[in-house]
Amino acid sequence: MFYYGCAHFISRLLDFIEQMGKFYSEVKLAYAVRGHKMDRGVKIKEQIVIGTPGTVLDWCVKLKLIDPKKIKVFVLDEADVMIATQGHQDQSIRIQRMLPKGCQMLLFSATFEDSVWKFAERVVPDPNIIKLKREEETLDTIKQYYVLCNSKEDKFNALCNIYGAITIAQAMIFCHTRKTANWLAGQLSKEGHQVALLSGEMVVEQRAAVIERFRDGKEKVLITTNVCARGIDVEQVSVVINFDLPLDKDGNPDNETYLHRIGRTGRFGKRGLAVNMVDSQRSMEILKTYEKHFNKKIGRLDTDDLDEIEKIAN
Repeated sequence: MFYYGCAHFISRLLDFIEQMGKFYSEVKLAYAVRGHKMDRGVKIKEQIVIGTPGTVLDWCVKLKLIDPKKIKVFVLDEADVMIATQGHQDQSIRIQRMLPKGCQMLLFSATFEDSVWKFAERVVPDPNIIKLKREEETLDTIKQYYVLCNSKEDKFNALCNIYGAITIAQAMIFCHTRKTANWLAGQLSKEGHQVALLSGEMVVEQRAAVIERFRDGKEKVLITTNVCARGIDVEQVSVVINFDLPLDKDGNPDNETYLHRIGRTGRFGKRGLAVNMVDSQRSMEILKTYEKHFNKKIGRLDTDDLDEIEKIAN
């Protein structure tokens, strides 16, 4: 049984497992997410279930679609995201308590803060631990820069100058709020760009359709909030723009989300470019936090100097 914490990730994981399943035609998948209707009491026959916490719990308890005592493998992915999402942590623990003693349990997390460890101790007893060393997170294939701005209009002008100076196959732009993302999408569309917009209020099918169009190259710019920071691998993404720097729910620098955001470029052995928009002393302090955390210098980029912009693309 696969069990995933975020609906956006599930559609991507489902695609991946379906590709693997081509070699094992007898293995079938079930998709346990909000909006996927099932009849009460009809036991599922699929060997693998991929789902969000609340729906998986409903399938086990309310609808009686899954017998948790028959689950052989229980996987919690993106555990740090689940902890930060209201209700997911408790739902995960409730499911775990229904599992048989012999069930293999796996937990994956991009971060291992105290909250993640405490969660892991409750869900995965006496675990074998495999940790990625900090030096293995280095982003040597990605050039990182920052641009000084005074307003969102300044940021937009800087973005236009970047587009005017270098060739960008596809780009992902991250905003802090849906309001900013909508505004930016409108501005870029007026400039003739093919823009896709991804935000948290979309249902799973809408998100999957937007991502698929972007992956197919039908849109060249994907504007999104944190909903898309992880889990999208598009080979043609050559530039990532942090229109707003990532913060956690308490307003503090979010190092891991920064890593996941800029990691959308520089993939598949290619080089990438990450540009951060800095509009205040506070955002400069946040940027310095990223520099220190990853031990990577982030250089200043003057977007009024088109020659300078051209150099960073080489």
